[in-house]
Formats: sequence, C-alpha cells, structure tokens
Amino acid sequence: MNDHRADSRPVSVLTVAGSDSGGGAGIQADLKTFAAHGVHGLSAIAALTAQHTRGVTAVEVPNVAFLDAQIDACFDDFRIGAVKLGMLASTAVIETVARALERHRPAQVVVDPVMIATSGARLLAEDALDALRTRLLPLATVITPNLPEAELLLGWRIDSLAAMSQAATALRALGAPAVLLKGGHLAGPGEVVDILADADGEQRTAHPRLRLEAHGTGCTLASAVAANLARGLALRAACTAAADYVHAALRGGYRPGRGEVDVLDHFAAMPGR
Repeated sequence: MNDHRADSRPVSVLTVAGSDSGGGAGIQADLKTFAAHGVHGLSAIAALTAQHTRGVTAVEVPNVAFLDAQIDACFDDFRIGAVKLGMLASTAVIETVARALERHRPAQVVVDPVMIATSGARLLAEDALDALRTRLLPLATVITPNLPEAELLLGWRIDSLAAMSQAATALRALGAPAVLLKGGHLAGPGEVVDILADADGEQRTAHPRLRLEAHGTGCTLASAVAANLARGLALRAACTAAADYVHAALRGGYRPGRGEVDVLDHFAAMPGR
C-alpha cells in the first residue's frame, strides 16, 4: 500500500558506527550532531566499545546479521537523506554494510574511515583495510580521513600541506569521488587546514589551531557533513559548514572525565546560534 504521507516525513540521517560508552565520540557524537543540525538521527550499531576519556579498554563486534537487520529496519520506515559510516571493525562488517548500501542506494554516503582512536588504540582489523578500500570507497559520496588514516590507506607519509594535496588526489584515485582530508594532525603552530578534493579541483578550509586534546572531532565532522548534505547543501558548502561547526564545538569543549581530553559542546555550536 502506498503511504500518501511519505513525502511529509522529516529527513533522517543514519549513522552506522561504533558506540562510545564515554559519550564523546561514535554513535553518541553522531546523534548529538544530527540533533544540532535539525535532522532526525538513526543508528545501526556496528561495534561496542568500553571507552572513556583515557582510552579504549575493550571492543565487541555484534553479529553481522543483527547489524543487517538494524540497517534494513531504518530504511524500511524512514526517509533517509544521508548515511554516515564510522567504525566498521572487520571485513565481515564492511562487507555487510557495503551490501546494504548497494541494496538501498542512499543518495549520500559519508565514509569516516575510523582506524585508530584518539588514544592510539587500533579500531580496524589488519585484514579489513583492503575491504575498506575496495568495497566502501567506491560507494562513498565523500570520505573524511585524518592524516594517520590517509597514511594507512595510501602507505606513505603525509607531512606537509603539499603532501596533503597529493594524498587527497591519490585517495580519489582509489575510487572515492571526493575526499575531505583533515589536517589536525599536521605538526606546527599555524592554522588547521582541511583539504577537499573533488571533480572540480580543491577547496581549502582553515581555522585557528586550538590548544587542546579533543575527542570525537572526526565523528562529528563526518556527521555534520552528512546532516548538511541531507538538508540539501552542495558538497563544498556542506564540508565548509561542517568544519565551522566542529571548530565552534571545540571552542566550547569541556572535560567530563578524569582524562586530559576535551569533548565537544554540540549545542553551543548549533547552526544559527
């Protein structure tokens, strides 16, 4: 039966990612970001982490059949404008998600290739790297790696803005239509520069470097890009607005735990405030 109310449903954004029990990153950060951008947030939990502001102490990966069921349930009932992918810890999980994307064909897919936690903990199995490259990058609208993740994907060091530019182009050559390469890990006291490489060339966004150790910035940036795309922004505008949002949320960052790590204040950074 056709649902005549279908077009009146508010736009939703689905995150397929890991849960952060500490609330600063992962699914928890994604849902806060979606809410701050005025879109309905959906989640399919691909991993469970025992995590706080001092690190990751354990990781549990649910059965992939249950992950598949979560994704199908979301697509069955909601008007999904974009999908954000975060921590996908194994080849089996990546394959499951790739098949779901091929089945449902969402209009926008933002892939945050989560591999290493802020604490340094490895969050992606060694044998899953090739699956990420070959199965997820070609399905993405844009990928949002940080420099360590880009170095793992490419196999070479990125230590300058010129190298970042080359890396963004090389990542596109792996199959991603667009790459938003985050420059927060680049050494130096100057501005933080993010580089977006797409079919039209390159766009750079710069913000003053803040003197803090942050948690959840990558998850938040990718989720903000997805929310902006779902709201109808073009890719370049969506990425610029997302970077501005993360910077504002960082300025309001606070420390809820005993660790020396700030989490983002999502609602102080709400667009329009």
